[in-house]
Amino acid sequence: MKKLWAQVLDLRSLTPEVLAVSLAFGLVLGIFPVYGVPTLLCAAAAVLLRLNHPAVQLVNTLTGPLQLALFIPFHNLGGRLLPGLHPGGVWDLAARAIAGWSCVSLPLGVLLYLALLGILRRAGVRTGCLPAGPEFRTQPDCELA
Repeated sequence: MKKLWAQVLDLRSLTPEVLAVSLAFGLVLGIFPVYGVPTLLCAAAAVLLRLNHPAVQLVNTLTGPLQLALFIPFHNLGGRLLPGLHPGGVWDLAARAIAGWSCVSLPLGVLLYLALLGILRRAGVRTGCLPAGPEFRTQPDCELA
């Protein structure tokens, strides 16, 4: 069990690109406006794209309140996109919210990825250079930017 946790929490093997895309996918998929679905979407994205699964799920879990707060704005945006759809049930409300989310998610994901990538590179995150004990910054390529 100890070895499993060590593998899960070992961030030293991550590049800034993988960490940034993991965090961006976690946030974008975490605000999907149907409760419960973001967990499945994040798990599928992490497996298919070989992302850091704990990082994706952590951000997904932290965005739970944001998911609820953005449901009404997504629904209103979706109502403008689908004016012929009259809300008559839960599925109609969800369809409008998903339509609004789909318009926001791609630009948000790209901007978030680029911002996180810049932040992580400036912070000096390099493969094998994250603090993990006495071997921190012992490699020559661990110079901070």
